[in-house]
Amino acid sequence: MTSFIHNPVMVEEVLAALGPKPGGTYADGTLGSGGHAAALLRASAPTGWLFGCDRDGDALEATRERLAAEFMSRFELRRGNFAELTDWVPTGSCDSVLLDLGVSSPQLDRAERGFSFQQDGPLDMRMDARQVLTAAALVNSASVEELAKIFRDNGDETDARRIARAIEHDRRVQRFDTTRQLAELIERIAPRRGRKVHPATRVFQALRIAVNDEIGSLRRGLAGAVQLLKPGGRLAVITFHSLEDRVVKEFGREQARDYVAPGEVDVPELRQPRTPVLRLVTRKAICAGDAEVAANPRARSAQLRVFEKA
Repeated sequence: MTSFIHNPVMVEEVLAALGPKPGGTYADGTLGSGGHAAALLRASAPTGWLFGCDRDGDALEATRERLAAEFMSRFELRRGNFAELTDWVPTGSCDSVLLDLGVSSPQLDRAERGFSFQQDGPLDMRMDARQVLTAAALVNSASVEELAKIFRDNGDETDARRIARAIEHDRRVQRFDTTRQLAELIERIAPRRGRKVHPATRVFQALRIAVNDEIGSLRRGLAGAVQLLKPGGRLAVITFHSLEDRVVKEFGREQARDYVAPGEVDVPELRQPRTPVLRLVTRKAICAGDAEVAANPRARSAQLRVFEKA
């Protein structure tokens, strides 16, 4: 039995938003260890069906074992990015689609995955180990300008250029191969000075997002999820940082408009009427309750947004 165990956040809120029922068809694009998937199948028993995928091979195996033990053959799972769901899930077949974004607890807690600076490990950060690009490759080859842009755009890092220049300077002498090497450099450039948040937090987040093309995948995945939904079907997205949430919120608002605006600037005189693609089920993001945050501190930053296909 695999040891990949991840606690899903806001399970009750997800079920309330998606309303699974017998005979329904659901897609979970970020399986983790199958917590949300199991809840959806349980609530849609005895005839609900689930499509599911995850980039992480360990996560996929954990979910397969978990679901097989309780739900027999009411699901189809594949390894891959949720942005690729439209490659194998029939268009217009789903009553609901769920995307639980970010990094899972086992990925963070295992030093050998290289996601965290809390333990020393290889500077990896790949969600899919089959991928060629690693954080080490990016840190050791990208230009100062490229690194600074990654740190600034993906992590809102105010010291982005200083850190990028320090990396470029130090890697001439020695490659960056471990999480500790990078964390120590960042702490040297931007000392902690009593701050609760470690100074490496934003840079590590930014690198992880870049290595895994998380924002590109999210944009493609959101568009694909709409294609998979039946009319009246619902899309639920759980985000864990402001960059993800901003992309989701802007996507929902754009799809809910009753017009399209050609070009990058929305000029009222050039608007063309159209039927909205989505309806905003929740105007504001839903957050985890106090009891859940107390039991699982990582739920503190989670935000759930829900949309319904017109």
